[in-house]
Amino acid sequence: MGNFLGHVPQNGIDLWRHPEITPHPEEEPTFDPMLGFPNGRKPRVMIATKDELVSAKIPLQDRDYCAHKLLIYQGCRKDTFPFVVKCAHEKHDFLNCKYDDFVIRMKEYERERRLRVKRQEIIQQRQSQLIEA
Repeated sequence: MGNFLGHVPQNGIDLWRHPEITPHPEEEPTFDPMLGFPNGRKPRVMIATKDELVSAKIPLQDRDYCAHKLLIYQGCRKDTFPFVVKCAHEKHDFLNCKYDDFVIRMKEYERERRLRVKRQEIIQQRQSQLIEA
């Protein structure tokens, strides 16, 4: 008891009661991905093919940008079983890839949220100018 924080506003913005600002994690971005990047962005590419993932029986939740590292890790585990400790390097590479993917997704989420806040502020400014005029 006592660990429930309840409703806590962040940075003066009530994220829980403003769904127009808070993006859903599974939602596609509403802004141009190149907005704010004058030299462009490096596109993320899936290295493992769909056929490889199906033949290796990789679960759907693991079919992401790190699937090629997971294939290497599982192959090492299969080759060195029962001495799977020898695959520590492959496991480390896979977990680092998952972490980097998480960081990229959180940066995209925060970018989308901040752009939505900025858009909302512009809309409010325009409305206040119309009321004053």
